[in-house]
Amino acid sequence: MQLTLNNQGYTVTLETLGAELKSYKNGAGKEFIWNSDPHFWSRSSPLLFPSIGNLRNGKTIINGKEYAIPKHGFARDMDMAYEKEGEDKITFSCQYNEETLKCYPFRFHFQQTYELNGPELHTVYRVTNQGDTDMYYHLGAHPGFMCPLEEGESFTDYILKFPFKETCDSPVYDLENMQFDTSHAKRYLDNSDTIRLDYSFFDIDAIVCPHLHSKSVQLIHGETGKGVQVDYPDFATVAFWTPPKVQAPFLCVEPWNGAAIFADEDNEFIHKRDIQILKPGESKDYRLTIRLLQ
Repeated sequence: MQLTLNNQGYTVTLETLGAELKSYKNGAGKEFIWNSDPHFWSRSSPLLFPSIGNLRNGKTIINGKEYAIPKHGFARDMDMAYEKEGEDKITFSCQYNEETLKCYPFRFHFQQTYELNGPELHTVYRVTNQGDTDMYYHLGAHPGFMCPLEEGESFTDYILKFPFKETCDSPVYDLENMQFDTSHAKRYLDNSDTIRLDYSFFDIDAIVCPHLHSKSVQLIHGETGKGVQVDYPDFATVAFWTPPKVQAPFLCVEPWNGAAIFADEDNEFIHKRDIQILKPGESKDYRLTIRLLQ
C-alpha cells in the first residue's frame, strides 16, 4: 500500500512494503526519484538490513551456526506497520518473527521515520536489540535518483560533488568470485572533490568510497547545479550504482554501514567490515537526509 506525505507543495510517496521511498516531487511536479521501470530496475529505494550485498555462497556463520541471509537482507521485502503523524511525518516498523529467525537469529525491532520539510526529506533509522545476546547487523540505504533530470541532458552532464577534497580507491568487485578484491582498486578521487559520471565506471558494479571525511554528496548537473544532495552523517561508506552496460537514466547513492563480502574476510558475520553491534536492550539511530537542489 502506498502512502503520501505533503509539505509546502512538495510530495513524497512511500510503500508499506519495505518502507520504500517511491516518489519525491517538488511543487512544480518534477520527479527526483527513479520510477522503478522494470526494464532497468524495478525498485526505487530499498532498505538494506540486516546485511548489505551478498555473502560468500549466500551464507554466513553467527555464533557457531550457519545461516543463509538473502542478498541485501530481508527487510526490503517485509510489510511494515506504520503510524502517521500529521501530513508530513510517518514511522514504519517491523520486528523479528519465526521466518526471520531461520536466517538471522536475532530478536530485532526496526523503525524508519520519514519527515518531509519541503525540499528536505529527513529519515531516521532506529535499530533495537530485543534479545538477550549481542546483536550484529549491517544497515544501508539505496535511493535511486533520476539522472538526467531534464530532457536534452545526458548522464555524463552530471557530477558527484563532495564538500571536501578526498582520495578514494574503490575496491573492484570480482564478478567471477562474487566478492570485493582488496588487491585491486580503482582511484576515482585523487585529492579532488568531484567525480564526473561515465557509464563505463559501472561495468564492474558499484563505485565504493569507504570512510571519507565527507558525510554528504551532491548528484548535480555540472553546469546548472540542479539535482540532489544526500547527507549521511551516521554511515561509514557511500557507494554509487547504476545497472551495467544498459545506460539506465538513474543513479543510486548508497550510504552503508557494512558491505558485501570481501576476499580477505572469513565467513564469520561478526568479522565483516563495519559490522554494527548492539547489546541487549540497546537502540541506535542513523540519520539520512535528501535535499532537492533546484
